[in-house]
Amino acid sequence: MTTIVSYSEQESLRLSRTVAEAIERGGVVGFPTETYYGLGVNPFNPTALGRLIQIKGRPDSKPLLVLIGKMEHLSLLTESVPPAAALLIDAFWPGPLTILFPATPSLPSALTAGTGKVGVRLTSCLPLRNILTHVGPLTGTSANRSGDPPVTTAAEVVEALGSEIDLVIDGGPTPGGAPSTVVDVGETIQIIREGAVTRAMLQTSIGTKNPIFT
Repeated sequence: MTTIVSYSEQESLRLSRTVAEAIERGGVVGFPTETYYGLGVNPFNPTALGRLIQIKGRPDSKPLLVLIGKMEHLSLLTESVPPAAALLIDAFWPGPLTILFPATPSLPSALTAGTGKVGVRLTSCLPLRNILTHVGPLTGTSANRSGDPPVTTAAEVVEALGSEIDLVIDGGPTPGGAPSTVVDVGETIQIIREGAVTRAMLQTSIGTKNPIFT
């Protein structure tokens, strides 16, 4: 049976411990983000990643993005931050921009789907940031089965996934709207998915003397 726990800032440390305990057991946790509700597992645990992929009915060929609550956690996922990525971080983090970085070689292939890259976002959702700051990085795929629409409430997470997940953090309704933008930063900046951060916003932050967009 899925446990639903309401978020409160006063109890965020206690709640973080509850989330950490679930994650350490290989559990799957639902939580609010700056757009929709997401599903988190330990991104360094292949077994937990496999369980998440099975619950969502997600193809193995699709990588999973990772959410962090503080910049210090980025070094757990990548050893290299390209200059253009640093500019985007300064402009849009925390916020709905997922950046693809060269993945640390030890990351599970279930996370990267064998691409050698890992998508990371520093979330701007305060309840989630407070939790991730204590718990560490978690996956951030949407809390729905693949092909179904994303959801904006804890009740909808339970309705969509039932008892297959262990814990849901109820942070109230999320805004919905456009999903996070996904970019791959290298010699050029490739927009994989345009979302809440538009192409024009990205171009303005980079400027004309920096890598072009494709």
